[in-house]
Amino acid sequence: METANQIVSLGTFQLLKLPLGFIRVLEWLFAIFAFATCGGYSGQLRVSVDCINKSDSNLSIGINFAYPFRLNRVDFDVPMCEGRRQERLYLIGDFSSSAEFFVTIAVFSFLYSLMATVVYIFFQNKYRENNRGPLIDFIVTVVFSFMWLVSSSAWAKGLSDVKAATDPDEVVLLMSACKVQTNKCSSVYGPRWSGLNTSVVFGYLNFVLWAGNIWFVFKETGWHKGGAVRYPASSSEKQATAFNQQVYNQGSFDQSGGAFTGTGDFAQSEYSQVGNYGGPISYTNQ
Repeated sequence: METANQIVSLGTFQLLKLPLGFIRVLEWLFAIFAFATCGGYSGQLRVSVDCINKSDSNLSIGINFAYPFRLNRVDFDVPMCEGRRQERLYLIGDFSSSAEFFVTIAVFSFLYSLMATVVYIFFQNKYRENNRGPLIDFIVTVVFSFMWLVSSSAWAKGLSDVKAATDPDEVVLLMSACKVQTNKCSSVYGPRWSGLNTSVVFGYLNFVLWAGNIWFVFKETGWHKGGAVRYPASSSEKQATAFNQQVYNQGSFDQSGGAFTGTGDFAQSEYSQVGNYGGPISYTNQ
């Protein structure tokens, strides 16, 4: 408990109440949601093949796929409606590039937001030293804003392609048995896309957060005409300031008292000299 109190006393947690620190925390959270909803996705679709010979039919063919959506490596076996023969098919398309790019940006965004928040709280003096910290922070924020826009747009396009490639009605067209009119092929159910749709939404929300934070980071740099915004002082800094002020006031009082004493001594010495000088004058007159 004492260690936790020491850590809290060293940091300036009041910064989290300001837009700069508060938005960084939101960026950290939204980055987690973005890569978790995309990178942790797994889906399934089912189709059925009803042959003339019922013994050759398969009414529940499950096809599983997941991140990073290399669908051309997803295989499944389907009946050919010719005795016991089966054929192995693969889904169409490889959409791993857009998905992995999106998740990579989300992970690096998460790491940088966490690091920046720690620097804001515990190392604000080094952050503002020579104005290097705010300038680096500003450049990185601009870059991440652009990368979030690009990755979210690329992943939105990739997601639409994944939906088309895993549409059960389209998958049925790949089966040779379904090209025979006497056989009946249909979809049982398709994948659920709520998780991946949410990942795209979080991607664009991250872009909005990072783009909006550009202004608040810019205000910390020397480029802003108003100068850098001062951070609220920590509790340790406030105690040090109060102690220095008390020492200053006590020193000022002692100096003023010493000046008064010196003035008194000077007056007494002058009076003594005048008295001594008056003796000879009185003697001469006599």
